[in-house]
Amino acid sequence: MKSRPRVYVVGTGVIPVRAGVIGTGHFATAILTQSRSIPALDVPVVADLDIAAAKRALRRAGWASNEIAVCESRGAALAALELNKRVVLPDALLMMDLPIDIVVEATGVAAAGAAHALAAIEHGKHVAMVTKETDAAVGPILKWRADRAGLVYTAVDGDQHGLLMSLVSWARELGLELLCAGKGLEFDVIYDAKRGVARYDDASRKVSKVFAPATKDVAGASRARRGEIGAMGGLMGYDVTEMTLAVNGTGLAPDVDSLHCPVLRIPEMPELLCPRRRGGLLKRAGVVDAVTCLRTPNEPGLAGGVFVVVGCASAYSREILRAKGHLANSRGDAFLIMRPHHLCGVETPRSLLAAVRRGVPTGATELLPRYDVLAQAVQPLRAGEAMPTDKSTAIRALMRPARALSPGAPAPLHVASGCRLRRDVPTGKIVTVEDMQPADDSPLWKLRREQDAIFLRKLSAGPPP
Repeated sequence: MKSRPRVYVVGTGVIPVRAGVIGTGHFATAILTQSRSIPALDVPVVADLDIAAAKRALRRAGWASNEIAVCESRGAALAALELNKRVVLPDALLMMDLPIDIVVEATGVAAAGAAHALAAIEHGKHVAMVTKETDAAVGPILKWRADRAGLVYTAVDGDQHGLLMSLVSWARELGLELLCAGKGLEFDVIYDAKRGVARYDDASRKVSKVFAPATKDVAGASRARRGEIGAMGGLMGYDVTEMTLAVNGTGLAPDVDSLHCPVLRIPEMPELLCPRRRGGLLKRAGVVDAVTCLRTPNEPGLAGGVFVVVGCASAYSREILRAKGHLANSRGDAFLIMRPHHLCGVETPRSLLAAVRRGVPTGATELLPRYDVLAQAVQPLRAGEAMPTDKSTAIRALMRPARALSPGAPAPLHVASGCRLRRDVPTGKIVTVEDMQPADDSPLWKLRREQDAIFLRKLSAGPPP
């Protein structure tokens, strides 16, 4: 397959948006492959410490080896671009001086993402932030800087928190009452009633008939199901991270700091994910949560999708939602609206085009440090060890109101990840700033302290109103 020359898009008279991608994992590879089908988008530059991985991603997108140039200087990269080559950079910071419009940060490393996003903004580039670890730690200050530079900093379509922000915004614009907003976990629990087996990804186990549809006590059925499957199909730290990002971008809040994450069939969701005054589980309206979706092998599911449970002030509007097939609770005053999929990098190009062409984010238009992800030790953490990430089972991720970095304050997980512990942390304790060896000279820690100074004016204060 030949690489596409830089031509004007037919019918628009506009040169394609040019994007550079940092990190070439599966998400970024999907951006590259899908871009070949989008005349309005060109991705001529990728950066990765693993050159072989970058080349592999480009080849998967259809570029031949002789169309790919590894460049270690700006001059070499510019020369390769003139020859219409795909440029691979071992140093991502070289990208910032190249003729691209938007930088896609997809390394998955909080510190790297902070350095790359800051450099992109300082060089006049829009930023599409795929690295949720960076976004959770310092997203608000990066967006604050981008806004003041006349640039776009955005979460992306293809990530659940980005899609959920958009769905919440849509519901609010329509005047719907937000009762709950959330995501389905990565996989559904698939229940085979004939065999009495529940399966989640590669794991499976024998279960009882409590996995059949609940006719009355949905909350009790959900608790019983969770008791049988335990950690299988349970919440992970990265799920809490994504919901924290949704909170910071929407102003919703968690009902509990570890999320309920009930095990529910889709028709059961509006029954339980609404306030207690409407017969549900939640203490109040306007919260986020996650769901372990339960289904049979032949039923549609919610794995990787997002949802809102909404109310309508008008009886006529409620009747419209009911008539159009939207699932309601038994009282008829809470309705489920869902987007039962996310397409990772395949749909991210929409965010890139919106940022450059229209100057708008597809994620939050306002991003504030309302909540942080904190780490509670599930097992003893030892001095000298590196702080775990949100993918580790050694910690439990919690959502708590954001506080500034200060002695005695909890350490935001994604600021602390990778830093060394300077003392033991016993089981059950939340890791604090004093437990860490801070990386004060890193862009991540500097940005976080700047964010604290701007948004959290008192060291012990909670999130701004």
